Amino acid sequence: MPLHLQRFSIATALFVVTLSTHSAEFAKGPMIKDYGPVVSVPDNRVNSQSVFRVAFDIAERAKAGRHNRSMESAARFLNMHSAAGVPAENLSIALVVHGPAALDVANNARFGGDNPNAGLVAALPNAGATIELCGQTAAARGIATSDLLPGVSMSLSAMTAHALLQQQGYTLNPF
Repeated sequence: MPLHLQRFSIATALFVVTLSTHSAEFAKGPMIKDYGPVVSVPDNRVNSQSVFRVAFDIAERAKAGRHNRSMESAARFLNMHSAAGVPAENLSIALVVHGPAALDVANNARFGGDNPNAGLVAALPNAGATIELCGQTAAARGIATSDLLPGVSMSLSAMTAHALLQQQGYTLNPF
């Protein structure tokens, strides 16, 4: 085996051993206490001067009885950056909900039982996030403004919400 491949193999083996012997400690909070567990990552590029304006596009519905993974990701985003020292005033998060995920922001009556996302949907705006439901999706699915959980607003459309957020300097989270 050539020397450069031997060195690569040894480095890879050491990396795998390091990963398998290191147990990460995930914790919830500090911004959203009951959702979004994160782990500390030393020597990252984030600091107290970092500013984030991030939009989350949420179209996939949660699995039955579970939290919506994309909404949980928004909570994780807030928690990890706050834990890394970014002040709350430097974190602006918007969730744009459309398609099958629309029921994840509906009240229990419209959801058809206890909505497992209700606590998470309440926690996000309490931490400063905005949540907008696509009005076109709502109309197609028969969801009225009165069917929405507190803290959720109706937009003209998901496309409109994203366009307005981009004009305000938001970037789209790729997940």
